Amino acid sequence: MSLASDAVAVRRGPLVVAGGVLAAIVVAAAADTVIAQLALAAGAPDDFQPLKAPSYIFLTTVGIVAGALGWAILRKVSKDPQALVRRLVPTLVVVSFVPDFLLYGDGGATGVGALLLMHVTVAAAAVVTYRKAMPLA
Repeated sequence: MSLASDAVAVRRGPLVVAGGVLAAIVVAAAADTVIAQLALAAGAPDDFQPLKAPSYIFLTTVGIVAGALGWAILRKVSKDPQALVRRLVPTLVVVSFVPDFLLYGDGGATGVGALLLMHVTVAAAAVVTYRKAMPLA
């Protein structure tokens, strides 16, 4: 088999991809809920909006869907998507921290720390899912 036919052999159908993305959203949102509750119990301000479920569930959903679209594009356009993903994912996670640091005045160290952990958790759930639902090789 050629590389082109190997790549075609690992393509998943749209229902598998959509189911995987939905599963990643559910898993990441559940983990985010645990993190938010632990942060609130540890002293994060009760009125810190990013630790409210509607806020982090919405942003988790947006992040995972956007990540899936980016992943799908990388699969098509990159000559070496695995190498690109190894560099791009950590870079994007670190860049996603920037807005959280700007919330330090409202959320304090505990609130912002929880948000940073949420970003890593969402990225981990997304990458595991994308690798299964949209293999790079």
